[in-house]
Amino acid sequence: MSSSIHDTPCSCDCLVSMPPASAIPAVIFAKNSDRPRDEVQEVVFVPAGTHPPGSRLQCTYIEVEQVSKTHAVILSRPSWLWGAEMGANEHGVCIGNEAVWTKEPVGEGEALLGMDLLRLALERGSTAQEALHVITGLLECYGQGGSCREDPMPFCYHNTFLLADRTEAWVLETAGRLWAAQRIQAGARNISNQLSIGTDISAEHPELRSHAQAQGWWSGQGAFDFAQVFSLTQQPVRMEAAKARFRAGRELLQKWQGNITAEVMMGILRNKESGICMDSGGFRTTASMVSILPRDPTRPCVHFLTATPDPSRSVFKPFIFGVGATQAPQVLSPTFGAQDPVRTLPRFQTQVDRRHMLYRGQQVALGLMESEQEQGQQLRQKQRDLEQEGLEAAQGLLAGEQTPAHQELGGLFQAFVERESQAYT
Repeated sequence: MSSSIHDTPCSCDCLVSMPPASAIPAVIFAKNSDRPRDEVQEVVFVPAGTHPPGSRLQCTYIEVEQVSKTHAVILSRPSWLWGAEMGANEHGVCIGNEAVWTKEPVGEGEALLGMDLLRLALERGSTAQEALHVITGLLECYGQGGSCREDPMPFCYHNTFLLADRTEAWVLETAGRLWAAQRIQAGARNISNQLSIGTDISAEHPELRSHAQAQGWWSGQGAFDFAQVFSLTQQPVRMEAAKARFRAGRELLQKWQGNITAEVMMGILRNKESGICMDSGGFRTTASMVSILPRDPTRPCVHFLTATPDPSRSVFKPFIFGVGATQAPQVLSPTFGAQDPVRTLPRFQTQVDRRHMLYRGQQVALGLMESEQEQGQQLRQKQRDLEQEGLEAAQGLLAGEQTPAHQELGGLFQAFVERESQAYT
């Protein structure tokens, strides 16, 4: 990686809307993943699986006990690690996570990343609340660490998660093994790189308040405000920047109250003025996701993923879990096996080229959009037309106007990836 960690903070924004904020009877989930500029993010489909008793599972750095059954998942992840920045499972659960910095120190040594916890929760939780319990249980057993990029950077942060399903959403904020959670059943909510749960706590670690009191962070009297008690007194620059993005996200959701759609969420993720669509120094928005989770269980959940950087110049492509769902090879990065720098010790001593086919094509297209005005405009129009086609297909499915075979639904994402790839060639 050529960028410096000090250029600008690792950051992300995650949003959710549910009736009456949503324009349709659905929960709408959205996330931008802001990462080091050169980092490649791939979209990975993992089918449901069964696993023999006593199985172990290798995550990014450590192993954990495997469960007997895992759900099918679609993941958007930095291609060097096991976990994911955001994703969904076959039961309509979506999760996004953000880095946060708290008064609670992070344990030394390798541990589960927040992104590992996210994938484990999607593979094991059939509802948002069940996924939350998966994360908190794993925190108790294994702890957590964090790394902002593919390098030997010290583990440096905790995590906040936004979990959603067809009926509700949860914000889960962690400080080591301690945590607080807030349930959202109506309206809109967003998270960024800061603690945001105040006194409205729906569930918490049983030792949360006693620990805060023992540390001298809370007197034990009056209301317990989680964000106020656990946030750093001297905020790092990265958290100060997150405050502006958090406010901007909240204001944009309020602006669209009652009219929030997937298209509106895509517009928010593309908003550069607020910093939600990041393009600053060594960092940028490297991938984006928007999901529609209809209240009607007979309607499919539709997940739109870019698999490419900068949503303002990317295509949100629809994915639906179905019989024909499979891995799209154009958005899968090459693998390096035992020779991968993340596997060899000491880690990250060398670099490898992780760019997948769609990433390469889109980067060429970005160059044309910036340098060749006419050809660039034509490419951008092709992107818009393809995305609009996907949105219209989703609207038809959700309205019951289209009833394609499950095989066709499962192959939808692959078809759109192929068409986008063709547009770039």
